[in-house]
Amino acid sequence: MAEEISVEVAYALPQVQTLLTLTVPAGITAAEAVRRSGILEKHSEIDLSHAKLGIFGKHVKHDALLRDGDRVEIYRPLIADPKEVRRQRAAEGKAMKKGAGSVEAEASRD
Repeated sequence: MAEEISVEVAYALPQVQTLLTLTVPAGITAAEAVRRSGILEKHSEIDLSHAKLGIFGKHVKHDALLRDGDRVEIYRPLIADPKEVRRQRAAEGKAMKKGAGSVEAEASRD
C-alpha cells in the first residue's frame, strides 16, 4: 500500500471560509490536491487554471509536491493593486497637509 499524507485545502471569501482536510497519496501536487478535495464543485467561481496557490502563505507552483500537514491555499484575484492604493493614500495625505498648512497660516494672521 502506498504511503498517504494528510493535507488541507483552504479557500476564503469575505463572508465564509472553506477548509477541507483530506488524505492523499504521498507525492501529490498542490493542484491535484485541490481537484481531489471537491472544493471546485463547492465554489464554481474558482478557475484552477488561473488561480494562484500557496502553502501556509507562501506562493507555490501548481506542481509543487505536498508534505504531510501542508495547507494548500487558493488565492482570489486582487480587486485593487495594493501599490496603487498606497500611492493614492499618500497623495491624499500630502494634499491634506498642504490644506492644513494654509489654514494655520490664515489663523495666525487674525
